[in-house]
Amino acid sequence: MPDGGERLYLITDGSAKRETTRFLEKLDRALSGGARLIQIREKDLSARELLGLAKVVKKKAEKYGARILINDRADIALVAGADGVHITGAGYAPFEARNILGDKALIGVSTHSIDEARRAEEEGADFVTFGPVYFTESKAAYGEPLGIEKLREATSAIKVPVYALGGVTKERVKEAVSNGASGVAVISAVFGSDDIEKSVKGFLEALYPNIQRGQR
Repeated sequence: MPDGGERLYLITDGSAKRETTRFLEKLDRALSGGARLIQIREKDLSARELLGLAKVVKKKAEKYGARILINDRADIALVAGADGVHITGAGYAPFEARNILGDKALIGVSTHSIDEARRAEEEGADFVTFGPVYFTESKAAYGEPLGIEKLREATSAIKVPVYALGGVTKERVKEAVSNGASGVAVISAVFGSDDIEKSVKGFLEALYPNIQRGQR
């Protein structure tokens, strides 16, 4: 981990409550483009709605050999048969999720500092997202971006994979990876695109420059 196309970590855009059909169409296009690791992050849904959505998405993902994580809800991940959970910075410890989901579950943690990244690793995370690395409008209220140097420090401080998050474009992939990132995590760069399938393929080509399409 990451492998098989999982260097691209897609995070859903919170649109499932407003437009479920469109949301599922976007996921179909992302999967068709090669996305193989997706976090369902739909905070506006009730537990019942999230569970129903997770079951539908899991079935779609299975056709492509993709893995699905649920944001912050290990209980729903378990019932839906999802592949794991992604825990927010203020959430419970990764080992608590492991107690619910078992040893084979994939557990990610959001981190925004080197100390948080270290703690996540110590508590049993399989990987972390780190950011925002670059400026992004959605995180502007939280202050300045951490920057590429902090990303490099974080990747040097821990052994588990680090995904660069926040303002990442396909043009910035090379810089993030050359500074230690195992992959990149994106939301609007894919789901806000006019051509989601093309956007996914663009990121994958940037992440796997030496591998022909279809051989990841």
